[in-house]
Amino acid sequence: MNDTTLKWISILSIVTGVGLLLFWIGFFTIGLAPDNPPQGYFEYEHSFPLPDIILAIALIAASALMLNGKPLGRHIALVCSGSLIFLGLLDFSFNIQNGMYTISLMDMLLNAFINLWCVVFGIIIATKLQES
Repeated sequence: MNDTTLKWISILSIVTGVGLLLFWIGFFTIGLAPDNPPQGYFEYEHSFPLPDIILAIALIAASALMLNGKPLGRHIALVCSGSLIFLGLLDFSFNIQNGMYTISLMDMLLNAFINLWCVVFGIIIATKLQES
């Protein structure tokens, strides 16, 4: 893998980690929940802050290590890739089963983007970091 690809994966991992942290800050402060959430929505969402925060920290740590040429960063990033894929698919499953994509156009676009980002970026990390 070339240095440019590694740098982009690192940068996007930092952005993803910061995005996860900002989501939870927003969720608990300004209320990012839909106006009329399905039954069980808050119970479901409240199970995610701890694993998401750990994932965010791991993504940022992996990036810092990779940018400094430390092999441990790649190993941590590979673990994060599986976590991202799992998170994206789990959220997709909940959203599709509970009509989250039909609440509003904004909810659909935001949820679909987040779910797709997690799965696709997780796959990119896994495949690109496996190459070398």
